[in-house]
Amino acid sequence: MKHRALLIGMIALLPFTARATQADQIKASHAWIRLLPANLPAGGYVVLDNQGTSSAALLSAQSSAYGSVMLHQSTTSPAGSDTMRMLDRLHIPAHGQVALAPAGYHLMLQQATHPLKPGDKINITLNFADGSHLQVPFLIRPANATD
Repeated sequence: MKHRALLIGMIALLPFTARATQADQIKASHAWIRLLPANLPAGGYVVLDNQGTSSAALLSAQSSAYGSVMLHQSTTSPAGSDTMRMLDRLHIPAHGQVALAPAGYHLMLQQATHPLKPGDKINITLNFADGSHLQVPFLIRPANATD
């Protein structure tokens, strides 16, 4: 009887000790992919809104539709030259928002595993620093799409 009361007490505390994961804090919206011709790398864009009280860190992404998904940042120098670099993480501040958009942060998608066309939807899994994951549906859009 004593053990049963202890067990019931521990179960009752579970909701208070459970902590939201980074993926639980993130709301993804406006997710789309700019599909380029001739197997050129595609760009993935999404708005990540952190509705939690602690920051989150996006480490990587993956999709069964692409052999490689990398997190990149494009920048333009004051002299006008464009550069792109791979990121090992992207911080999303508590109660903040980060947009992956053309000419900025984006997902670089390479090696499509099957033919894709505008109007298709694919899932991309976002992987966070705490080991949590968020699956997001992305809409495939044509090469001339801008937002």
